[in-house]
Amino acid sequence: MTIQSPQEITSLLVAWSDGDATALEKLVPRVERELHRLAQRYLRQERTDHTLQATALVNEAYLRLIDWKNVRWQNRAHFIGVSAHLMRRILVDYARRKRYLKRGGNAIKVSLDVAGPLASERSLDLIALDEALNTLAALDGRKSQIVELRFFGGLSEEETAEVLKISPRTVRRGWSLAQAWLNRELSRAGNE
Repeated sequence: MTIQSPQEITSLLVAWSDGDATALEKLVPRVERELHRLAQRYLRQERTDHTLQATALVNEAYLRLIDWKNVRWQNRAHFIGVSAHLMRRILVDYARRKRYLKRGGNAIKVSLDVAGPLASERSLDLIALDEALNTLAALDGRKSQIVELRFFGGLSEEETAEVLKISPRTVRRGWSLAQAWLNRELSRAGNE
């Protein structure tokens, strides 16, 4: 399998935006490895016993992407950024569903005698991170986008600058401020 240039990916994305269904068929194998790498990166931050696999995360993101109509793809970085956002949404929804079930949703009621000891685990709290990012988006949408593209999308400063149409220096400054703000917010949430 040959490595595809960003220009080839961009031309396929533009063709797909213009309604060419065959462009999507050509695009998927070319970006699948990168999406899988992105999914693996997300899942490495999850608990070790997480039941969602990288391939399932990529497939779910793909299913959501093909339903998007009227999207004007700018380039490969834009596509990866949107895919990263979708994967984040999928994982947050998954975590919320698990938390709902953990808190008694659809639970069969048993006595404490039968329930046995419960184990608690420490992992990245995706829901707290999502809530903090949503708060950051309300305060400063650009910094929230920078975090999403850099942290979740794995884009470089230059790629993020290209997607957001700002300078790499502005990305670097926004990234640094957003990280500090998120660290403060997440440490507050952890202490509550």
